[in-house]
Amino acid sequence: MHKLYITGGRPLRGTVKISGAKNAALAIISASLLASEPVCLENIPFINDVSVLLDITANLGVTVERMGPNMVKISTPDSISTVTPYKEVKKLRASNLLLGPLLARFCNAEIALPGGCNIGTRPMDLHIKGLEAMGAQITLEHGFIKGSCSRLTGAKIYLDFPSVGATENIMMAATLANGQTVLENVAKEPEIVDLANFLNSLGAKVRGAGTDVIKIEGVQQLGGGRYPVIPDRIEAGTFMVAAAATGGDLLIEQVIPTHVEPLIAKLREANVKVFEQDDNIRVLSDEPLKAIDIKTLPYPGFPTDMQSQMMAMLTMVKGTSVIVENVFENRLQVADEFKRMGAKIKVEGRTAVIQGIKRLQGAQVKASDLRAGAALIVAGLIAEGDTEICNIRYIDRGYEGIEDKLVSVGAAIKRA
Repeated sequence: MHKLYITGGRPLRGTVKISGAKNAALAIISASLLASEPVCLENIPFINDVSVLLDITANLGVTVERMGPNMVKISTPDSISTVTPYKEVKKLRASNLLLGPLLARFCNAEIALPGGCNIGTRPMDLHIKGLEAMGAQITLEHGFIKGSCSRLTGAKIYLDFPSVGATENIMMAATLANGQTVLENVAKEPEIVDLANFLNSLGAKVRGAGTDVIKIEGVQQLGGGRYPVIPDRIEAGTFMVAAAATGGDLLIEQVIPTHVEPLIAKLREANVKVFEQDDNIRVLSDEPLKAIDIKTLPYPGFPTDMQSQMMAMLTMVKGTSVIVENVFENRLQVADEFKRMGAKIKVEGRTAVIQGIKRLQGAQVKASDLRAGAALIVAGLIAEGDTEICNIRYIDRGYEGIEDKLVSVGAAIKRA
């Protein structure tokens, strides 16, 4: 099993380019099954999660062709298998995003209950509630979600929580439904907007993405086309925090600054200089950092996916910082790994109190989820001595060539 080895104490300096957004790519690949003509997707990050989803779709009978380093062509015939076995989907939480497209276009779906990172409870009840409101008959049998319908019908649906996955699944299903679907209390993440823009580029009629209410007028079929995926705001954020934590000076290219505004605000509060331009961000950390408090919330609040990386930075910031995790209850478990490196962190429920120390010490640690793995990289970069990170399969799920990018800006990191 591969591991990452890091020698800390080197500031990140230079320029790094951000890959396409993992979460947008997974939704858009799933939505491609709705198209009756070929779809060419650009700026696709070829990370493990994307590769797994492409394999799952190919096993359904979809033609998947890599057209270049970050481009894929997806052609979905009028008849495919609608069953995804557990052996395939256990590796990937986002495989549940196939449920809506399969029901909408093929009127049948049999999806094994998905796997993914152990970061907390992420039930499928909101997905099922929305699809049932549109006329689908759904049962849970022997670890599978089984759904069928004649043709989905538009409905008014209120989400009890602004779930990203449920918003995406129902929105995709509604594009081919009969009539109008109104989704209320929806997720507002940039990936939701990107999915809506992609669907509209195929001929869908989706309005309101990025607001509390999304309205979808169903159409008979969707065509094909070419579409570039947005940059990954979490990868960009990870490099921003790494630059700030190491006392670096980093230019981050191919990023949409508005997508990371909550993080920019917190970094500035911590005494980091952040300069925004059209499609890049410069992070300069040349003064002592300040302790801050963070509360994670659904977008546009501070992202839960950046909480672990910020905790890594705050372990070496003088004073006391407090982090409250309001989205996933298990996201604070990375604190135990930081403690192995000497960090002073007290966790009670969903709150972590971090007492800054002078220096972390390199140690052997293991990633428990994707963002915890990224956070341990940040910790390794600022620690004294050598850090060995195990379970890096989690990191490979969401970061494209992260060690190569880090080496290019001065980090001492290698895979072995």
